[in-house]
Amino acid sequence: MTAEFTPLDELECLRLLGRTAVGRLVYTVGALPAVMPFRYRIAADGSVLLHAHTDSEITRAVADAVVAFEVSALSEADGSGWSVTVLGRADVTSDILEGRPVPAVVPAPAEPAAGHVTIRIRPELVTGRSLPGSPPCEA
Repeated sequence: MTAEFTPLDELECLRLLGRTAVGRLVYTVGALPAVMPFRYRIAADGSVLLHAHTDSEITRAVADAVVAFEVSALSEADGSGWSVTVLGRADVTSDILEGRPVPAVVPAPAEPAAGHVTIRIRPELVTGRSLPGSPPCEA
């Protein structure tokens, strides 16, 4: 018997996004996929906000690129849980450094320090799935 994912509506996805503080940024480097964990927060407009070093590979790779951001909570005991993915274009900005704070819905990591920028992912598509628990597979 195989457990099937159940789609979640966008409102539930946004609610679940607000329950965690760490997710995974999916982007490309030299046409190859890359994944990096990040602390994040959600802005009042629904954007996902991340902080990165100004001159980092990640900042160069995501500037004005379409990226994915994924968060999840899965049980090791029975495999139950959920996953939410946000797809959108990433903008790299120093607005927060310039004294124009972005209101956050989720408590955030500290504002970016000197030499850091904010990566803003404006959601174009938000999808999610829940996975019911199941007994462990027999070997």
